[in-house]
Amino acid sequence: MKLPATVHSWASLFRAGNSVSGVFGVLLGSILASRGMPSGDFAIITLLHSISVMTFMFSWNALNDYVDIEIDRTNRPDRPLPSGAITLESAMRGIQIFGLFSVISLSLAGYIASSRNSGLSDWTPSLAIWMIALILLFNYESNSRFSYKMKDKGLPGNIAISLSVGLVIIFGAASVSKPLDARAWSVFLMGFLYNFSREIVKDIEDIEGDKGRNTFAMSSGVDRARLLAAGLLVLTLVTILAPFLPFFQIFTDWHVIFVIPAVVSLMMVKPRLFASEDNAAQKLIKNSMQLCLIAFLAISLIPS
Repeated sequence: MKLPATVHSWASLFRAGNSVSGVFGVLLGSILASRGMPSGDFAIITLLHSISVMTFMFSWNALNDYVDIEIDRTNRPDRPLPSGAITLESAMRGIQIFGLFSVISLSLAGYIASSRNSGLSDWTPSLAIWMIALILLFNYESNSRFSYKMKDKGLPGNIAISLSVGLVIIFGAASVSKPLDARAWSVFLMGFLYNFSREIVKDIEDIEGDKGRNTFAMSSGVDRARLLAAGLLVLTLVTILAPFLPFFQIFTDWHVIFVIPAVVSLMMVKPRLFASEDNAAQKLIKNSMQLCLIAFLAISLIPS
């Protein structure tokens, strides 16, 4: 069923598909750390964490478009703000409302955690992770004199985005009071590297319209950017396979069969990347990452 134009515009502004994937990330983190589905209070806290992440991402994505409106007039004139489908005033209200929803959901999770025997002590890492994400958002998007303005500083901006995406997994693990779980951190590292490489490829793709920014592709050249992205993808492959080795014993060795589709997709990226098929390359990276996360979800649901 086709969405009404207004609903479609807001869904596009919030990048609803990517934001809802944050729910999957939180759930995956909690399942990885719990070795199965969370239950009782942990299930409720995980749900509230998921809502908090989704609405946080709604707010962040809309803010990104709000700040980038002049760039998008060249790169993506069909986006909701440069096209006029949504006014700047309405967009700012949406940013504020969903930012507030994120805070409320997080507060409710803290309230439920405080009623447990352990009190808030086991839940406080969740608050710390949320605050780190907020600091990353501020220092990435804000033009304030107190901000590092990482969005316009090449690799630091790519790292900030990639950290914020990877931290969703740890936020999920923290929802079941296991923020240091080895399985969650191994998947965090994979997610970070996947996103880091994809952000660089996306900057290569957008190089013509990124006036006013200083991406790695702009400062060091497209060829070096492609080499760095390819190197990061090799590291990604290592982090996918290493946890199955007996030396680490993070995952059961034969479960490696579940990640084969993700590995095959990942190995298809390099030829596209060096053939200057940047859009196809970044889409393959995304597909490989999704297959990888689904594989680790399946692995975590298998009874030990």
